[in-house]
Amino acid sequence: MNSPHTAAQRALLAAEARFIANNPLSQKQHTLAASSLPGGNTRSLLHTSPFPLTMNRGQGTHLWDEDGHKYLDLAGDLSAGLLGHTPHPAVRRALLTALDSVGLNLGATSVQEERHAALLCTRFRLDRVRMSNSGTEANLHALAGARAFTGRRRVVVFTGGYHGGVLSFPSARGVQGNTVDARDFVVVPGYNDLEGARRVVERVAAEGDLAAVLVEAVQGAGGVIPGTEGFLRGLRDAARAVGAVFILDEVMTSRLAPSGLGFELGLDPDLVTLGKYLGGGLTFGAFGGRAEIMAVYDPRLAGSLAHSGTFNNNTLAMHTGYAALSEVYTPEVSVAFNAEGDALRERLVVVARGTRLSFTGRGSLIGLHFTEDGTEEITSGEQIRGKERGDLRDLFWFEMLEAGFWITRRGFIALMLGTLGEELDGFVQAVSSFLGRHRDVMTKCNQV
Repeated sequence: MNSPHTAAQRALLAAEARFIANNPLSQKQHTLAASSLPGGNTRSLLHTSPFPLTMNRGQGTHLWDEDGHKYLDLAGDLSAGLLGHTPHPAVRRALLTALDSVGLNLGATSVQEERHAALLCTRFRLDRVRMSNSGTEANLHALAGARAFTGRRRVVVFTGGYHGGVLSFPSARGVQGNTVDARDFVVVPGYNDLEGARRVVERVAAEGDLAAVLVEAVQGAGGVIPGTEGFLRGLRDAARAVGAVFILDEVMTSRLAPSGLGFELGLDPDLVTLGKYLGGGLTFGAFGGRAEIMAVYDPRLAGSLAHSGTFNNNTLAMHTGYAALSEVYTPEVSVAFNAEGDALRERLVVVARGTRLSFTGRGSLIGLHFTEDGTEEITSGEQIRGKERGDLRDLFWFEMLEAGFWITRRGFIALMLGTLGEELDGFVQAVSSFLGRHRDVMTKCNQV
């Protein structure tokens, strides 16, 4: 008897065989890269079996790989590629101005550093801000600041949370843990579980060592699962009730509203961390918030924390980041762009109804999930632990590549500015065709 599991495995093996046959140059490049890079790359997320595609170039919202295949980029470099692969004229002008009229790193403060900082403070409602090189660094420095401000050390986080390359907390989605000072973190098992989170916060606070609560407004690597307004507000209140610093990680989510989700949801976080697109396509991170907390980094004050970084205020990112935020991703653009994302997700939900495929997300960030029972309302990774169908997710990824759509293998979509409506129509049709082609393994009523 041909069970749905057997059929799925057979389809997956066939799709992988086609992938290998169609991408010989990527396979060759991966083998070559592995001779100097562990695993053939320097960014673990980009590894995939049997080998990753090697991209040759990008233009606008499209990518071309070494074997000449063209893709609509729906991964958006995990939200950092919001602006697309071709610099907007304003960003290009800013970059050329920095190169031709200012120069590379000056090893000093600059006017543009202050201008970009002032814009970040105004846009994201921060009293003070400091820059770094990535979202990872921003979170590390925010935590250091919270610890210095409170005189305490431990931090409450959530299963499925990802706050950077050395601050991840594994979930059913396969987020790999590589956390520095792991014993300082207390992990709440259920995202969106306010009562469970409140109990953990109160317990750790009673032990006398709770410095901060760190949470994403939408768990990105954990499945693009939005935090509910009630959960996030309640978590903030629980943190403040015990004197802990409430840190909102908006490295991914600042793009989802003109002033970020913290302001959109009325959260008024103590500290906010930022990154991704805010460097205008160059490496960038920032952390900021209440003046009295950020004062721990004021070098004019005795006993302040050091915050160094050769490239924190590099001239290129200060210029391109300012141009991107002031001239390209304006508040008006943010509202319209995220409305397009919501509309796309709603269409995908309709197409997938009654199947093992479901979608989560908010605005221009979308997550897709293949589960045994086709769970539709997913509020945490723990909810679908043990139910996920990795075979179906892999099959979907291989076949979307064949159809010309680039998403992450784990099912993450981050839209880019400039993506045409008819291209998104094409993706919806590709999803619909996939579900029809594999209805024998995708229909929920099948018992496998």
